[in-house]
Formats: sequence, structure tokens, C-alpha cells
Amino acid sequence: MTRVSTTGNYSAVLANLMSAQQRQMEAGDQLSSGKVGTDLKAYSRNAQVLTAMQTLNTRLTGFTEQNAFTTNRLDMQDLALNRAADAAQKTREAISNALAGDRADGLLTELKGQFANAVGALNTRHAGKYLFAGGQVDTPPVSAQQLSDLTVSPTAVADSFHNDDYIDKVRVDETTTLEVGQLADDLGTAMFTAFRDLQAFEEGVDGPFTGKLTAAQRTFLQSQVAVWDAVQADLVTAAARNGTVQGQLEAVKRGLTARQNTVAGMIGDVVDADMAKAASALTQAQQAVQASSQVFLSLKNVSLLNILQ
Repeated sequence: MTRVSTTGNYSAVLANLMSAQQRQMEAGDQLSSGKVGTDLKAYSRNAQVLTAMQTLNTRLTGFTEQNAFTTNRLDMQDLALNRAADAAQKTREAISNALAGDRADGLLTELKGQFANAVGALNTRHAGKYLFAGGQVDTPPVSAQQLSDLTVSPTAVADSFHNDDYIDKVRVDETTTLEVGQLADDLGTAMFTAFRDLQAFEEGVDGPFTGKLTAAQRTFLQSQVAVWDAVQADLVTAAARNGTVQGQLEAVKRGLTARQNTVAGMIGDVVDADMAKAASALTQAQQAVQASSQVFLSLKNVSLLNILQ
């Protein structure tokens, strides 16, 4: 004997309707977001893998952001080092021009200007911190402001530098640490010593540098040409060393980008919805909702009393 129950029919149809509505909502969410779900429950057995990949991606993103900052720092160092090397070159040219013209007119003015350029280069800052100060990033590494400061005492050159011995290193990925820092006294001692010798000669018995060169002045300036060639070469080498670090960092950045792309693809394989499948599921769910709704409405006209009659 078959038992007929209006309440049971309503419950069955309502359950089918709610299930179809749930499937429709899930398919619609996938189409609108492009993702399988909004929480780990939606990914079932892949949840652990997804968590690991997201953790790795976060770590790689941290390295990428740090390396972008380091790239900017190295760019600033490159500008500063080339500015210092340019000051050395122009000083050498000023000396050569004086020798060629056999006159010292304007020589001291040019020397003062190039010294100021050198001091400015070594006191360059990035993100509010002095690049060549070692660990004392809040203190200008060079205190001398004019050529005469270098001849105050026998140790005036050494006293002009206030950096410590700390050389900054940056971890650019899990296995690579680059030495990015350079120190003002390493870069500037030879240059400042050469500037001091020029200033001391200017202040001495064979100075000042004005008018036609004397024999003593010519001999001295001739000896300084090779000195300034060496100073410029050292600064160019320092700039090249900075460039080498820049090249190493670029290689690391390319590697990180490739790894991030791989991780993003792996995460996408888990979280990205199959849009064609989601569209098909949405269509089927909409049809199921319509069918269930139609059945639900038809039950309004069905009654146990009608059957008993």
C-alpha cells in the first residue's frame, strides 16, 4: 500500500529547490570571481598544498619588495660614485689645463668646486640615510666643508671621515646575500689626501696659485697628474664594483620573477575556476531551480482530500 502525504511531497520538493538554488549560487560566484571558492573548505584535499604555495608566494613577494628598495639604493650609489669619479677627472683636467696654459688663473676656484662635489657625493643619502656611513646612517660620513679644513692638522684627512667599519649586506633570496655597502673613508681617503696636498702647496711658500706658473708650481702640478689618474681609477673601480652587485641583483630578481610566476600558476591550478564548467553548471542549476519551482507551485493544487475523493 502506497502512503500519500502532502507534507512529505512539499518537503522533498523544497529540499530539491534549495539544493538547486545553492548550486546556482556557487556557480554564479565562480563565474563572477573566477575562483573555486572563498575559503579553504572549498578546496578540500588541496587545502594543505594551497596553504604551502601561498606561504611561499608571500615570502617571494617579500624578497621582491626588499630587492626593489635595494635596487634604488644601488642606483643612488652608482650616481654618487660616478659623481665622485667625475670630480676627480675634472680636477685632473684643471691641473692639465693649468700646465698647458702655463697659468694658474682659476685653478684654486676649480679645485674648491670639485672638492665640494666630492664631499656631496660621499654624503649622499637614500631614504633619509647616509649611504657611505656604514652603520652610522644618521651621521654625515664627511665633515670637511672646504679645502682649508684638510690642512688644519696632520690628521685632518682622517678626522674628516666619521663612518664606522660596518658594510651593509642584504639577503636577496633564500640562499644569496649581497654586500651592497661601501665606506666613505675607503672611497675618499686617497682623494682627500690629494686635495690636501694641493691646498698645502697653495698655503706654502711656493703658493698661491695665481698668474703665470713658477718652476716649483709646474713641477708640483706635473707630479699631481699621475696622482689624480690613480684617484679617478680607484673611484671608477668602486663604481664598477657597485655595478657588479647591481648585475647580481638583477639576476636574482629574474629568478624570483620566474619562481613567482610558477607559484602563481600552481595556485591558479587549485583556486581558479573552470569557467566553461562553471557556466554549464550555472545553466543546469537554473534549469533545476525552474523545474523545482514549477513542481512546488503545482503542489498547491494537490491535496490528500482530492486523492481520497
